Amino acid sequence: MKPLPCVLTIAGSDSGGGAGIQADLKAISMAGCYGASAITALTAQNTTGVAGIEAVSPEFVSLQIETVCKDIKVSAAKTGMLFSAPIIRKVGESLKDKDFPLVIDPVCVATSGAKLLKDDAVEAMKDIFPLAELLTPNVPEAELFTGMEIKSREDIFEAINLLLEMGPKAVLVKGGHFDSVAATDWLGIKGQPPIPLMQQRVKTKNSHGTGCTLSATIASGLAKGYDMVAAVRKAQEYLNLALRAGFDLGEGSGPPNHLAPMLIEKVKQERLAELHEFGLRLKCMKGLHELIPETRMNVAVALPFARNINDVAAFSGRVSCSRKGEVMVCGHPEFGGSVYIAKVLLCARKSNTEIGCAAGLRLNERIMAAVADCGYVEAWFDRADEPGEILGTEENTLEWGTCKAMSEHPEPEMVDVVCDSGAKGVEPCLRLLANDFDDLERKLKDLLAALSV
Repeated sequence: MKPLPCVLTIAGSDSGGGAGIQADLKAISMAGCYGASAITALTAQNTTGVAGIEAVSPEFVSLQIETVCKDIKVSAAKTGMLFSAPIIRKVGESLKDKDFPLVIDPVCVATSGAKLLKDDAVEAMKDIFPLAELLTPNVPEAELFTGMEIKSREDIFEAINLLLEMGPKAVLVKGGHFDSVAATDWLGIKGQPPIPLMQQRVKTKNSHGTGCTLSATIASGLAKGYDMVAAVRKAQEYLNLALRAGFDLGEGSGPPNHLAPMLIEKVKQERLAELHEFGLRLKCMKGLHELIPETRMNVAVALPFARNINDVAAFSGRVSCSRKGEVMVCGHPEFGGSVYIAKVLLCARKSNTEIGCAAGLRLNERIMAAVADCGYVEAWFDRADEPGEILGTEENTLEWGTCKAMSEHPEPEMVDVVCDSGAKGVEPCLRLLANDFDDLERKLKDLLAALSV
């Protein structure tokens, strides 16, 4: 097997496992690299706070770094908690002749509020900034090192320039501390205007170790040969998924779920198998042909934390029927297999995250009577209301229409069907929403039973 790029993390140990060396090694492994470490301090901490810190001697920190580098080819490194001026100076001496990219995460304060950098270490930290390919301060850290208050975009630009003058080749000011819909990190590279790199903000209390995770993943990207912008973007995507997949651990702020990509990959295979099995059940569902539109039917299932059409599986050739009522599942289950039904499902999930499946069905008076008999809650949109700037593609129309129907309904979490009355040359359709395949099968059978009365 081809050797994995080695990423060396120089940071403190978190006994709770959410940040520090522990977070770094998980992130490095998930990025497809090999993690080596030099521990600067031991912390006794959990999700509620830091109970104690025992620093490693500066000489032993240096010995760890030099011993690793003497035997193992290091492709990139990152620093985290360096704690004291003597340790920082020793780290700088050990790395002064490095031939690999270095990411410096100037860790000062833990998520819990505990100080992780001594007061006399701020100036020493600045002295090693010239060694960095990238410096990754959050807003409070950028304020500390620049001595300025950061409240606006213009302040961020000024802070980036001041930090670049301290020697790093690039600076990433992390915007997680700002209160906004999107979390925007600003990447400043010498000689270029700052670049805004946005991710959807994740509402979660479990953010312990996010800075460690981001910087370790960026270092891994650089170790694999990515350019700086690509390394940062990929790290952002990974962290965003890990935050969305986070879980409560202990009484305080837990960590992001570092294993999220691996767990999602497992779920992908399960969803494809479930969709295949559901297709077999559809073929045997008596009377289903009455619900299949002229444009054919499709069924979609979303991954947990789905964000785009590639996170939604559908049949690549849709579900059709013969004139005799024989149901045929065409193609095979595939992620990204249908843009239209995927857009509907993704938009519906914005109002109700419990929705996991959707099916596109025929819409006529008889079927709508059956919908009413089943007690299903309807949400409608009218294509005539579509704004002019959206007109053009069916996928945009379905995205706009579903979001409009759900957002304007007084109880969007109760909606069972999103109805589209169609337009000239466009067949009316309804999209049946369900939590999972069992729920979807039950709803389809209830509709068919109501139709048969």
